[in-house]
This record gives sequence, structure tokens and C-alpha cells, in this order.
Amino acid sequence: MAIKIDNLDAALLKELAADPRTPILELAARLGIARNTVQARMKRLESARVVRGYPPTIDLQAIGFAVHAFLGVELDQNKIDDIVDALRAFPHILEVHATTGRSDLLVRIGAQTQQDLLGIIQRVHAIPGVRHTETMLALATPIEYRSLPLVEHLTNNPDSA
Repeated sequence: MAIKIDNLDAALLKELAADPRTPILELAARLGIARNTVQARMKRLESARVVRGYPPTIDLQAIGFAVHAFLGVELDQNKIDDIVDALRAFPHILEVHATTGRSDLLVRIGAQTQQDLLGIIQRVHAIPGVRHTETMLALATPIEYRSLPLVEHLTNNPDSA
């Protein structure tokens, strides 16, 4: 069940997104609220799994993974669990989404070179139950993954969720 997010939650999430390592006392000072309020809000957001962790944002290009692609995968429906398990073993696979449309899965891949990408795609094709793939190279990422604009929209327009 979804929890209700208010303006204070949105402001706290914005601060945490900007710097997940900000101390609680500093968050309280920035938001103009008590330290206990920050702690209670953070605990509530974490318990509801709105906030699922504080990992660093890693620039893959900065560590040599400049080739990014999306792979649409058509598969035998009765093999989806086995295929997802096989994909989980690929370190180059950044995320997998079950989708509607022609592709059953949308797979995001990070590779060092186009040759590496080709090898990964060939390994995906070798998974039993994979029928067909379609590769789309990402030329740029003008908008990175984000969730704060949606949170802010929700808190500013609670009736239009």
C-alpha cells in the first residue's frame, strides 16, 4: 500500500538525493525542524520502503563503461523465471524490466566497447528460451533516472496522483 508523502517528506527526500551522507543534525537545520522529526521521518520512509538504501551514484563512463544499450528480449513465456535468473548472473546487465509489447523484457546493459556489447548479446541469445532480441544503443542520457519530480508533483498536487 502506498503511503502519503507530504511537503516535508519531499524536502527530506530532495536533501537526501543531493547528498545521502548529510548528517541528521545538518538535515534538521536545513529543513528547520527537530532532529527527532528527521529521524522519525527517515524511519517511516525506510520502513515503507520508499527509501530503499543510500548507495553512491556511479558514473559508469568514468570507470570505462561508455557503451550503454537497451536490449528488447522476446522469450518463451514459460521460461521467464529461468531467463531472469540467467540474466542476473551477468555483471554487465544493470537492470531488467518485464514489459508489454513485442519485447517481454527490457534489459539495460553497460559495456566497455561495442565488441564487448556484441559478446554480451551473443551470451543472452544462448540462454534457453530467448527467441529474439532487438538492440538499441543509447547515444546520450539527457535525463538520468529520477524520482524527485514525481514526488514533488505528488506533494504539490495530491489530487492528481
